[in-house]
Amino acid sequence: MECNSLIKSELYKLSDEEKAKTLQKFFQTFPGGYAEGDIFIGVSVPNQRKVAKRYYQKISMKELSDLINAEIHEYRLTALFILVQKFVKTKQEQEQQKLIDFYLHNLDRVDNWDLVDSSAYKLLGAFLYDKERSILYQLAESENLWHQRIAMIATFYFIKQNDYSDSLKIAKLLLNHPHDLIHKAVGWMLREIGNRDFKVELQFLRKHYKTMPRTMLRYAIEKFDNDLRKKFLQGYI
Repeated sequence: MECNSLIKSELYKLSDEEKAKTLQKFFQTFPGGYAEGDIFIGVSVPNQRKVAKRYYQKISMKELSDLINAEIHEYRLTALFILVQKFVKTKQEQEQQKLIDFYLHNLDRVDNWDLVDSSAYKLLGAFLYDKERSILYQLAESENLWHQRIAMIATFYFIKQNDYSDSLKIAKLLLNHPHDLIHKAVGWMLREIGNRDFKVELQFLRKHYKTMPRTMLRYAIEKFDNDLRKKFLQGYI
């Protein structure tokens, strides 16, 4: 039996109908929701990671393509966990390039925030760290919500290396984005910058906090002391 069939079979055995119902509400798969039509079978993330670790060395890229293009959400997320495992375990840049090409080719299947957050910085961010990064700006300036979130979250890898420039530039590009999921992503990355260099985040916020969406600001200042957080929220900075 092919690896993708074995993976699907294992995940299906780990599925839970009640959990699936909860996940479909949580990830807004209902009509008009940001993930309208997505299908969950109710498999926990830890179980998906375990399955991915068992099969990442065995599965072919052709089989992985089938898995990442599946209708079921957990199959796609497990495919991304496998892709990350493959990327992390290889040190050959040529092989990493093939994996990134695969990721970019299938980027439209990275179509929910958990799929983005589990892959963008571990794959695209890690690969681009010592390379030209214009693709992130192309994604940020696209009209695709998930591509824009990928652009922002990919910079988390740079932030972890104390490299904030692209994170701040992309945050500025997305400052007036209409969707809550981008507000949260930008706020989260600003908070991560502040965890490492408070002055850098503070300087950015002083310049932009009055025009940024409230959710973005709340995420960004979550770790601030109470007095400073209140000043930002009340507009007294």
